[in-house]
Amino acid sequence: MAKRALILRHVDYEGAAGYRAPIEAAGYTLEWQAADSADFAGGVLDAADLLIVMGGPMGVYETNTYPWIEPEVAAIGRRIAAGLPTLGICLGSQMIAAALGARVYPGPAREVGFAPLHLTAAGEASPLAALAETKVLHWHGDTFTLPEGAVRLASTEGYCNQAFAVDPRVLALQFHAEMGEDPRFDIWLEEGRDYIASAGLTPERLVEDHGRLGPLAVAAGRRMIGDWLAGL
Repeated sequence: MAKRALILRHVDYEGAAGYRAPIEAAGYTLEWQAADSADFAGGVLDAADLLIVMGGPMGVYETNTYPWIEPEVAAIGRRIAAGLPTLGICLGSQMIAAALGARVYPGPAREVGFAPLHLTAAGEASPLAALAETKVLHWHGDTFTLPEGAVRLASTEGYCNQAFAVDPRVLALQFHAEMGEDPRFDIWLEEGRDYIASAGLTPERLVEDHGRLGPLAVAAGRRMIGDWLAGL
């Protein structure tokens, strides 16, 4: 029987993108679930062999505006406690951090655009080694404290916690190495014009970098995810 990978989405324009190929190559069939309509009190997150928690423009702390955030974080925590493979991307990484007891809060500045990661020694010995010397897309303004028991894998100049792992089954990535060839990037640009401007960039600059650097980032991101899945 094929393994099931559940993609938990917070906005409909974020999906597995470049990560889809290595996930399917590892033998998973993909399914999608919108967070705002999920029954987190049930076992919806536990039923999948692999969970991918995607990004979104909301903050983990905006529980009054998004009442599904608290039950989602709790469900992610139950899944991790059960030892089930879980991957978090951007907001998804913050959800994992919160599920493990970390504090999620607004960062010093919005980090947007393509930039390299600084891998820790643990990161160099992890699947993130595939991203060495590669500029990947950043698109966030929140950060988090490193959860107890987690191992920091990467940082940037502005944000010390860009990636962490708890054990081989839990990987949290603040950045977007899945983005670089997906046509839905046009929606990111349209929806995020004010966000982009607040980071001191223009859509035109991002379009140029996306075309020039995106394919390299996606290729490296696919190797990273493939290596991570192979180690499960």
